[in-house]
Amino acid sequence: MNGETTPASRVCLGLLLRETAGSREVLLGRKQYGFGVGKLVAPGGHIEPGETPEQATAREIAEEVGLVVSPSALAPVATVSFLFPAKPAWTQVAEVFRADEWSGEAIPSDELVPVWVPTDALPFDQMWDDATYWLPKVLAGERFDVTFTFADDNAHVIEARFSPR
Repeated sequence: MNGETTPASRVCLGLLLRETAGSREVLLGRKQYGFGVGKLVAPGGHIEPGETPEQATAREIAEEVGLVVSPSALAPVATVSFLFPAKPAWTQVAEVFRADEWSGEAIPSDELVPVWVPTDALPFDQMWDDATYWLPKVLAGERFDVTFTFADDNAHVIEARFSPR
């Protein structure tokens, strides 16, 4: 690098929650290609010019898992910054939303294969390392901003800085 900085990509993530047989579940999806291939992630993606983060999240959920969520049903819960010093092009700032109202049935797409996961048995070994730090907090109802710095391997968190909202 020659001192240039890469602007962070603006992205969104949508956490859909449901109750099933007395158990609380969150919708994740197995990433089929591109950034994070093979990992379980929340539906989401880039915020397009002219879109609000809520509109982008609703669009991405529809595209990736076939569910229809009203942007007004999405509650903002976190802003998560992902810093990759060894690969600055991967740096992202994600607006995270949660919702418990939507219509349709989750279906696979080219991007994600949806999986409903019990919130008390999250498969962290199949997720990005940062999820162990922030996902349980969001699912417990906390609201915050957090910045994660990843190690040179671009896989492990070396610093997590939380601030409450």
